[in-house]
Amino acid sequence: MIEQGKSLGTKIKPAATSNKHSKAKASRTSHLSSILLGFLVPGSILILWQIAGGLGWISSTMLPTPLQIALSFRDLIISGELFGHMQISIARAASGFLLGAGLGLLFGTLVGFLRRFEQTLDPTFQMLRMIPHLALTPLFILWFGFGETSKILLIAKGAFFPMYVNTFLGIRGVDLKLFEVAKVLEFSHFKQLIRLVLPAALPNILLGLRLSLGVAWLGLVVAELMGSSEGIGYMIQDARQFTQTSVVFVGIIIFAAVGKITDSFVRYLERKLLRWRDSFNG
Repeated sequence: MIEQGKSLGTKIKPAATSNKHSKAKASRTSHLSSILLGFLVPGSILILWQIAGGLGWISSTMLPTPLQIALSFRDLIISGELFGHMQISIARAASGFLLGAGLGLLFGTLVGFLRRFEQTLDPTFQMLRMIPHLALTPLFILWFGFGETSKILLIAKGAFFPMYVNTFLGIRGVDLKLFEVAKVLEFSHFKQLIRLVLPAALPNILLGLRLSLGVAWLGLVVAELMGSSEGIGYMIQDARQFTQTSVVFVGIIIFAAVGKITDSFVRYLERKLLRWRDSFNG
């Protein structure tokens, strides 16, 4: 009997190992197929675009081919101009985002957790939220000039409100029964905030972070186009004046690529921090 048990054990282990390998292989295949599906539409557009441009159906001045854009990209990299502009733009966007999103998280927490702060601050914030970027741009130039301060504050203004609104909604969406349990356990306000409110509001806060990054990147475009001598926005503006359409496309691609990278990073954080959440994946 013992010998039979040993032989059964040796048979079961390889089967379990092979099952794990097959699951890992299936997961890798699924991930690869999702990446390929993501590239299907843009890849098809690029091929058709190149064919149409190569046959002369589209003017290269109005719409340069992907190959011409790639050559401009290469020239900007070799000259070092692209990295210089990118470094300045990323520094501006990061500074404005950290300022705006940090204040949005702080005030969203205060307004969501304390009703008196909501009654005092929320009406003003909601009114300011409705003012578009372009309407504030001339005022920021008058107050702060064309320097870095006006650009960073304009980016911060855009990053503030998505984080503020989503933090506020996340806190107010916490189940009331959890607060009742916290009262029974005699949690202080600080303990309620750290152990109860913020973990429960985390999905909304991460959504606010994602939206804030997107709006900060859009705010950077407005800030650099309004008057700048450096940055990707300036590079686009300068190329437009000299009808260098391919360089304009390089700038647009840079904005799109960096925006996608930051968005993917937040989605990665969501997967790591919200493992406990069971949600529909399509």
